[in-house]
Amino acid sequence: IFLSLQQDVIAGFLYAILILIVFHPVVDLIDNFNLTYKYAPLIIITFEMTAVEKIEEQLASLCIAKRSTLSEEPAYLLDIDVSKPAQSESSRFVAVSCSNKSIRVYNRETLNFLREYSSHPGILNGVRFAHMCDSVVFSACSDGTVKCWDIRLAAQKAVQVFSGYPSNVFISFDINCNDLIICAGTEKVEKDTFLVFWDARGVTNCASTTKEPLGVYSESHNDDITKICFHPIKPNLVVSGSTDGLVNVFDINEDNEDDALISTCNSDSSVSFIGWSGEDYRQVYCMTHDEGFCWWDIAQLETEEPITLLHVLDVRDAVCIENDSLHYLVGGLYHNKADKLFLIGGTSTGNIHLISCGTAGLSLAGTLRGGHSAAVRSCCWNPTDESLLTGGEDAQLLLWKPGAVERSLAKKASMKIASSMQKRVRVHNSSLKSRKK
Repeated sequence: IFLSLQQDVIAGFLYAILILIVFHPVVDLIDNFNLTYKYAPLIIITFEMTAVEKIEEQLASLCIAKRSTLSEEPAYLLDIDVSKPAQSESSRFVAVSCSNKSIRVYNRETLNFLREYSSHPGILNGVRFAHMCDSVVFSACSDGTVKCWDIRLAAQKAVQVFSGYPSNVFISFDINCNDLIICAGTEKVEKDTFLVFWDARGVTNCASTTKEPLGVYSESHNDDITKICFHPIKPNLVVSGSTDGLVNVFDINEDNEDDALISTCNSDSSVSFIGWSGEDYRQVYCMTHDEGFCWWDIAQLETEEPITLLHVLDVRDAVCIENDSLHYLVGGLYHNKADKLFLIGGTSTGNIHLISCGTAGLSLAGTLRGGHSAAVRSCCWNPTDESLLTGGEDAQLLLWKPGAVERSLAKKASMKIASSMQKRVRVHNSSLKSRKK
């Protein structure tokens, strides 16, 4: 045993000498280059730009891989989510909320229709898969409930219902990254607007039971709460957006609403979309119903640096698109590998524009054509295989992948269907000011 130990020590010593002989001169060369060559920073920046440009080229090369078949009752596709992959597996399911008050579930790879839930008495506002179980999906409804569905079951009945208070009309919701808390935002009723919270644990073990709220936040918004988005990796952080123009970041671990409110940012318009971006997702961005864009760095709250990275009043005027135009914004995607934020917009004829975001401004990264025949209403980026799902007013669900070839012979339907869902936009009160930095 002693001899074996002695041999291991000698081998380790020789290995260390080998590393010093081979790599130390290389490290010295790199250090000397950085210290003595005046163009070293420029070369490093060029390498970083090249990496971003490759990602932009990859996004611009997205092609249709699959196209869902039209259902018997066509409807606008208003929101999309993909199931979270279990361990090393890929996402298996896609859930879509539709303007005909139904949720449709598809196979993720083939876009084959699997099942539909249509027992909603009100208007659907969002659909989300659980993070820990890819067969559990949630939906919020204007009837004042959030319902949980298990797509392994053939029954139309929800496995659990999260009920709000009698006056609640839910128009936004999300579930945090460890599946413990659900939060839903309400329309303004009289003078009241709420963020309502529930304990989401044990949803698959309580058949058809109803859960009451844990509590509410009621002081931070004064109009419809249009969007809610939990932090991707920190379950205690949530951001909310409203038609009052405010974008609020909360730490729900705090005991009360005042202490929980970390930051209030003012978009100066009615918020239509919010998301997280940046390293460790320390940035928040939002889009507005009049196609504006705001981007903030929440990490700068404790410093003297400004938190606003970019504020564009109208993205349609800020982005130059040759031989085309931008009519609206749909959503955003943060590309982790490139540490790059992109906006997704489009035209009334179905073209999709990918817009690159930087602190210096916005620029067109690419355009996806030949997919939709009407306006795109929803999108979902899947970072696992870097694919994009889009849904539109033509009732089509499309899967885009880099360099894909569509094998289906079916042509896209050149139709725009009537919808029961009307876009909710209110006149913004420009006198509102941010209460915090």
